[in-house]
Amino acid sequence: MKARRNESSKKPRCGGAAAAWLLVPLLVLVVLKTDSLPQLTRLRETIITQVSVETVREHELRSKVSSSGLEREKIWQQQQQLVDAAKLKDADRVPKTTDSVAEAPPSPASSDEIASHGVDGIKDLKDEKNIVAMNGEVDGSSRSSDVAAPRSSKLSCNFSSERMDVCAMDGDIRVHGKSATVYVVAASNDSYRPENGTVTIRPYSRKWEISTTMQMVREVTIRPSAPAEETAPPQCTVTHAVPAVVFSTGGYSYNFFHTMTDLVIPLFNTAREYDGHVQLLVTDYDRTTIFKLRHFLGKLSDFPVIDFDADDAVRCFPAVRVGIESHKELGIIPALSRKGYTMKDFQGFLQSAYSLKRAWATPANRSSGQRPRLLMMQRRKSRALTNEEDALAAAREVGFEVVVAGPEVVKNMAQFAEVVNSCDVMVGVHGAGLTNLVFLPRSATVVQIVPWGEMKWACWSAFRDPLPDMGLRYVEYEVTADETTLKDVYPRDHAVFTNPLSIHNEGFGKMWSIFLEGQNVTIDIDRFTGAMRQIYQFVTIS
Repeated sequence: MKARRNESSKKPRCGGAAAAWLLVPLLVLVVLKTDSLPQLTRLRETIITQVSVETVREHELRSKVSSSGLEREKIWQQQQQLVDAAKLKDADRVPKTTDSVAEAPPSPASSDEIASHGVDGIKDLKDEKNIVAMNGEVDGSSRSSDVAAPRSSKLSCNFSSERMDVCAMDGDIRVHGKSATVYVVAASNDSYRPENGTVTIRPYSRKWEISTTMQMVREVTIRPSAPAEETAPPQCTVTHAVPAVVFSTGGYSYNFFHTMTDLVIPLFNTAREYDGHVQLLVTDYDRTTIFKLRHFLGKLSDFPVIDFDADDAVRCFPAVRVGIESHKELGIIPALSRKGYTMKDFQGFLQSAYSLKRAWATPANRSSGQRPRLLMMQRRKSRALTNEEDALAAAREVGFEVVVAGPEVVKNMAQFAEVVNSCDVMVGVHGAGLTNLVFLPRSATVVQIVPWGEMKWACWSAFRDPLPDMGLRYVEYEVTADETTLKDVYPRDHAVFTNPLSIHNEGFGKMWSIFLEGQNVTIDIDRFTGAMRQIYQFVTIS
């Protein structure tokens, strides 16, 4: 009986143990769902080593970022604000003897805007977005500060383009922004091997202007190391799960034409393939440019851009591209694009990023009283229309609804993009302002007023040749010798009138100072009215 009691007493224990084991997966699920791992939620509160370790969980952030232009801008600014708040918080907590880690760039929002949120507002936003790292969300399972196991990496470079050098790396890639160095760890035998052991790239799309523009762009050094090389690369302090693209906002990015043709279009061509799962690293970081392009950048990447030059972290990526893919002025050559992108793809991307309503321009119905919208791009310092009011009156008399855009209006890129997209015709003297044509709906018309001085070659390459790929119609109004204010400065027998090309032959500076910076335009109103009537007939139906 005693033995029998002992046996019966063991049976419940076996059943209890089995039930306990069955509960283990359920307990794990509960822990994960309720964030009950204190060592994970306090990742930023605990300093385990002298360097902080972040593992970015980009796939979750992707699902959280709205495609709405307004909401995306708000989230973008909020993310940047959290960066600053976290940076200040860590500065107080980390011992002074510990090397500081520079994180994402300062928020484009003003300090007053940040102050208006207050500490509680930032904390609420932090809880709402579950952002506990400085450059995006972190994975709860923090990884080692270095790569767990050796793996082969690959480096390939393309120096054949006249516009841009590009190097692509994948594998164990480590980036240190402050020293502008990219380490390709354990490079494979089929990797590109520079003769001196390193390769340098200025990641800006104007390679042929090496003695001028490119001198304003910081060099990035790429260091491939052999698998058995004794010199160890720096250890990772931040580990990302997405690739990175390194580019510059230096050069002529302050000029909107160059912003678009040297930066925005090549960056789209390079980074769009990642569908937001990409970290943008910006050298020659220009706060104004980044803020101006915030809608575009927020659509291109799910993460706040990082100021490459100020970043002292060693960031590890599965892949990195240094340099962006540029083909031609204000355009893309699909046959050369890695993913076969077209300017139509680019226009669609802009329409989504800026929430533009019109993909196509449709003819206005004259019989129903509809008036096509004409946008006049104003200039102030040079190549200005001296009789602009007369020109505007002529366009209105023909039947256009006229919208006037001065330099002060175009500063807000997002708002002005909507204005441009609402118009059917854009008119302006050759200059950077015409670059806003990228926001026009397809089948719209661009009228370029070409200044005096054999300037067609420059005007055509900038604002005529790119238009067919964008589905836009081009009309040209070439200024005559009677319409330029140069007639008030030079006699009619001067080379400015008799042989303008001889001025070109004296160098770009001479041509620029006379024909681009040195003249305004007084258009022939009767001639201009005739041109407007022809365009009106094209953009309307009876």
